Amino acid sequence: MASTAASTVSRSAIPTDLRLIRYDHDQRWMWMRRTRTLFPWTRNGTAIVSVSASASSLSTNQITRDDSRLNIYQEVVKSAREKFTEEISFQSKDKDISLAKALLYIAAEDEAFLAFNREMDARSLINERRTASVPVDEQEWDCVEQMPLAGKNITRWLSELDAIAKEVEAELVSRDIGCHFVEVLDAVNVVLFELRGFKRSPVVVDSKYSYLHTVLSTGCGSAILLSIIYIEVCRRLSLTIVGSRVGEDFLIWPQTGNLEELFKVTSGHSLFAIVNGRCVEDPRSKASDLTSNSLLGLEIATKRDIIGISLANLIRLHWKRASRSNHGLMLTSPLRHVHVADEKHNMIHSSTVPLLRPRDLRLAIMASERLLILQPHNWALRRDHGMMLYYNREYGKAVQELSICMAFAPEEEAEILEPFVEKLHLLRLESSWKSMGHAGHLTVP
Repeated sequence: MASTAASTVSRSAIPTDLRLIRYDHDQRWMWMRRTRTLFPWTRNGTAIVSVSASASSLSTNQITRDDSRLNIYQEVVKSAREKFTEEISFQSKDKDISLAKALLYIAAEDEAFLAFNREMDARSLINERRTASVPVDEQEWDCVEQMPLAGKNITRWLSELDAIAKEVEAELVSRDIGCHFVEVLDAVNVVLFELRGFKRSPVVVDSKYSYLHTVLSTGCGSAILLSIIYIEVCRRLSLTIVGSRVGEDFLIWPQTGNLEELFKVTSGHSLFAIVNGRCVEDPRSKASDLTSNSLLGLEIATKRDIIGISLANLIRLHWKRASRSNHGLMLTSPLRHVHVADEKHNMIHSSTVPLLRPRDLRLAIMASERLLILQPHNWALRRDHGMMLYYNREYGKAVQELSICMAFAPEEEAEILEPFVEKLHLLRLESSWKSMGHAGHLTVP
């Protein structure tokens, strides 16, 4: 009995700032935590798990396996970020970057983060209900390459793109035609949009349709993800597809000087419209004004640009979900309040920071971190990243990011940021003051 008690950890023994986040309670703790890590339930890289002696119906071996799984999730998050960074490294030529690999590493990191949280929620449920039984899937993988995403690992999803390309080749063979780019594009359209039933979601509100493996498994996704699949399939067929942002849309076409055939209308639609969707034929879209001549004048997006567009979409979707209970809240909303003349409204306090959904906010921050790897000198992006850290109560990091932003931002933008950063610095000091057990507000002469 004594050995059992010694081998378990009571909830009261876990420091307040290391306990589990739950949506249904402990929200106050979320904003009081002092440890600012991706996984606030860890110490020195090791998962801390609350299992009371009286509640523990799990065997020692089961607990050991669960601890191992938590540590694997943490390792996958770290490894996926490293491999993403390596894939898009500026030391590599843009043509050598794999869009599919980069996006699958993004998905692996986010899924591992969510899996870790689900596991910790299950642990909390067991501890709270004492006799609760939570099914746990057997885990037979231990690295990012083997982690299942919708039932397949990264290698198998890459093979899925290979399989689509082979279906296109079979379609061309069945027609007994050559490999002119028009015939290839037509065959790709048949396989993707007719045989496999891929379709663009006109308005993406669920972030899962902005992850490559989800689009490949469901056949439904954002326009940029469908374009990426199109690019990857054609690359496997030795046909280079390029793209460019036009207004709010991202359009793709084959890299060739003879583009007139793309705009020939057959069966009511041009090939260019079939490839890019309804936006090309929507008179409200800038894409509807394009011709073969104007297409040649567009700035071609690099693969890094395309990955950046995908990440920007993830930031927008995760932020929107995180702030859903605060209708109309914008990342930059606090910057306006700092300039209000009334001193009572001119202060920012930790109590006035809106409560957001913590996991969705963290996913938005993770996407922003990746985008900053691609665009380190983008002052607007760094400003938004700093503001997300502010909303997440990571005041020290927010001050650092916003201070860096001010060095790159236009003078008028820096003037807006400066008073906010000064007050945020005081808020950080006050937060540290209270964390040391002092009461009241920290006054600065």
